[in-house]
Amino acid sequence: MNFSYWERKTWFSNVDFTIIGSGIVGLNCALSLRNRFPKTKILVLEKGILPNGASTKNAGFACFGSISEILDDLKTHSEETVLQLIEKRKTGLELLRKNLSDENIGYKNLGGYELFVKKDETLYEECFQKKKRINKLLQPFFNEEVFTEVPNQFGFQQLLPKLIFNKFEGQIDTGKMMSALLKKAYSEGIFILNQVAVEGFSEVGGNVEIFCDQFSFKTKKLFITTNGFSKELGIENVKPARAQVLITKPIENLHIKGTFHLEKGYYYFRNIDDRILFGGGRNLDFKGEETTKMEETEPIQRELKRILRESILPETEHEIDFAWSGIMGVGKQKEPIVKQLSENVFCGVRLGGMGIAIGSFVGKELADLIE
Repeated sequence: MNFSYWERKTWFSNVDFTIIGSGIVGLNCALSLRNRFPKTKILVLEKGILPNGASTKNAGFACFGSISEILDDLKTHSEETVLQLIEKRKTGLELLRKNLSDENIGYKNLGGYELFVKKDETLYEECFQKKKRINKLLQPFFNEEVFTEVPNQFGFQQLLPKLIFNKFEGQIDTGKMMSALLKKAYSEGIFILNQVAVEGFSEVGGNVEIFCDQFSFKTKKLFITTNGFSKELGIENVKPARAQVLITKPIENLHIKGTFHLEKGYYYFRNIDDRILFGGGRNLDFKGEETTKMEETEPIQRELKRILRESILPETEHEIDFAWSGIMGVGKQKEPIVKQLSENVFCGVRLGGMGIAIGSFVGKELADLIE
């Protein structure tokens, strides 16, 4: 690309910090760097028109994990690790609300519910049996009971009778959140360039040369926050995980309020603007959904529609408006990867589908790696 003198001088000369990815982690990293180093030049590169992973495509759950997810994590992680993760998610949500304000992100504390399908009776019994233990583990963070038993008051069908309610779970408007983050970044003099695909980088003479699809330039420090796309830049132990979502057209007198989890969180739904947003189904085809393709598949969309029709809105006329997908970053371990990769390259990735909860925390943690 043949840049003018002004373009080179303003955007690509004397760049102190470059961040790949303009999602929740990337922008929070940029803002944290600006706070610590107010006179530096900070450049954020984004390959999409909008953030291309999950930051503008998620369901807007301000949550830290349903009881079945926590029990599942305790089977593969130490108790200490699981509690550290929950604490980070809680802290991340508090940071998000503090940094942007509840009004600017459309935050509502309507609580969250876990529902159980009939085939999951063993899981259902385990969750109710171990509810007291989990509440005791979470007591130091919340100072009261987190999970309580409630009846099915929403008219859901083909489910086991009792639900588990979490009064500390909330929801946000994802579009408002990202708009507020972008506005704040611009106001702090952070440069953001969209539709710039990074193909690689190389450390040369104390700098990092970044090779983009149309040009290259040098920066002093590089931060990678591409989460589900991290493997494309050579970061290991992160796999892409596609999440498919659909949304109905507006429904009159829609009585469903709150956030809802099914089957260990692999399905989730909520009311947004009198529509039902319903996503999930990755568990139907883990290998097939281990992709960075922004597409929907017929089997998963068909199952989402079936559950919506038979269990969630069994007696309510509804029509699907449209569908989309987002790409998360997951791995065998749930902890995010926040580390220095080389002298001048750092990464904050693998959010495990908890970007809203943990993204602000990871962005700040990533920026704090710079001494």
